Amino acid sequence: MGGAGPAWVGDRGYLPRKLTYCDLLATTNTLLYCRLVRRRSAIFVAVVLALAACSAPSQGGSAPKTDDTVVLGLGSEPDTLDPVLGYAPDGGSLLYDGLVRRTPDLKLEPALAEALPRAEGTTVTFTLRQGVSFHDGRALTGADVAYTYGQVLKPANNSPIRGDYAAIDRVDAPDARTVVFHLKYPYAPILQRATLGIVPKDSLPGAAPVGTGPYAFVSWTKGDKVTLRANERYWGGAPAIKKLVLAYTADDNARATRMAAGEFTATELPPKAVARFRNQPGSKVYEASSADYRGVMFPLEQPVTGDIAIRKALGLAVDRGAMVAAILAGAGAPAFGPIAPGIDWHNPVVDGSATPDRAQAVQILEQAGWKAGPGGVRTKNGTAARFTLMYPAGDSLRKELALAVASDAKKIGIDVETAGLDWDAIEPRMAKDALVMGYGTPFDPDYTNYELFHSSFSGQGFFNPGHYKNPEVDRLLDTGRRSSDPSIRKKVYDEVQRHISQDAVWLYLVYLKHTYVVRGNWSGLAVGVEPHEHATGGLFGTVASWKPAS
Repeated sequence: MGGAGPAWVGDRGYLPRKLTYCDLLATTNTLLYCRLVRRRSAIFVAVVLALAACSAPSQGGSAPKTDDTVVLGLGSEPDTLDPVLGYAPDGGSLLYDGLVRRTPDLKLEPALAEALPRAEGTTVTFTLRQGVSFHDGRALTGADVAYTYGQVLKPANNSPIRGDYAAIDRVDAPDARTVVFHLKYPYAPILQRATLGIVPKDSLPGAAPVGTGPYAFVSWTKGDKVTLRANERYWGGAPAIKKLVLAYTADDNARATRMAAGEFTATELPPKAVARFRNQPGSKVYEASSADYRGVMFPLEQPVTGDIAIRKALGLAVDRGAMVAAILAGAGAPAFGPIAPGIDWHNPVVDGSATPDRAQAVQILEQAGWKAGPGGVRTKNGTAARFTLMYPAGDSLRKELALAVASDAKKIGIDVETAGLDWDAIEPRMAKDALVMGYGTPFDPDYTNYELFHSSFSGQGFFNPGHYKNPEVDRLLDTGRRSSDPSIRKKVYDEVQRHISQDAVWLYLVYLKHTYVVRGNWSGLAVGVEPHEHATGGLFGTVASWKPAS
């Protein structure tokens, strides 16, 4: 999206730019949500990233002492630290715990819950772990869980993620250790939605964040950093890293420069930017597989990008193989749809060739009436095959992808003008101009895809900004989220992917490997498959267990 508007998961986010969640019930929440979304990718990385390091690493790259400050260089800053308002609902926060959490290999395991319950039918019951307390010393109870979900579901709160929990009718707490979810219909991903961070039932608006997570809030200097301290009473064991500073630098090149200067312990960078660190003493580069894609979102109600011949021709003309090799430095793969290869829900039928077929692209354009015109730009009924492709100005990877698309498009007579803008300028133009966006999740296929392709989200911020409307896709998406039969759901989402491909809703370009630089020598790191917004899994999902290696 969100990432482009960043990060969730989407870009702008994520999606945070927040991946996946406009309110299905309260569409007036879109603007707030999308502002959260645009930052999610870094938000989660940001707060999840509780790595380890020091502001001035010792000579030779040795690990700092456990009581030293760890500084993480992050690409974007959250708009809120409140789970009710959309902060890290997929479990990417160090401040909060959910009832469940994900391991680096994306398996669910108990967190605040004592065990994983059966998730069948319309009633799901959790038993809470004993002896858990909030950062301020208050004991966790079922009433806190019921309160948190109730606040998300409460229409008056306009929570930007309320649509993600549309299957929940209510959450009750019959006693201190029991929580009962009452669903409107059987909902297969309900346990995955139980990663939402829990807050105290008497939380006050505007108060400092209080959770049960491995790190507690210290301070937030807006536009600069968030400071956290280790929770010494954490139910999972006190972290070895005692202080974390999450420092925000949006520009990729500036972040790389600050990392090289020793200001950060760790950061995430585009693949080409990490090359300088690969043989640097005291630093290590990590690569994490992901379901995170970059692609072009087309505004479908415009005369040029609304023509399926234009979209299909571009899908054949772009050189995805060259993008992976040159722009990603090999750290990725060609993309053809919203669900990544290697994930059980992926439909290989939609996969195409990484090598362009520009002869076929030209044939499609000619047959659709787009004829060669002045300056080599095709025209149809007096309209030039020309459109603007936006990208977030600080994102060097998206800039390079936009330029590559424009170069390939020119070879078949389509004129693409690229425009690097900030998110406030991008947001109001999405119904008119194309945008390099990012989304993708290895979680349940209901995630993100419902909001991106269901017509009820048409034009709602960074979800379905292109106004895609297909009644059959709506029906399939509704069936997929309400069915508990894996075989039925597999067929449903195979069909969804097929329709998205046939309709050329997006121009999918590449799937990324997330590349990180870490200074020092640490144990306890684990790399898994990451979503767009980096909320769970992967390198930074295990920061609370990091320890300086001897």
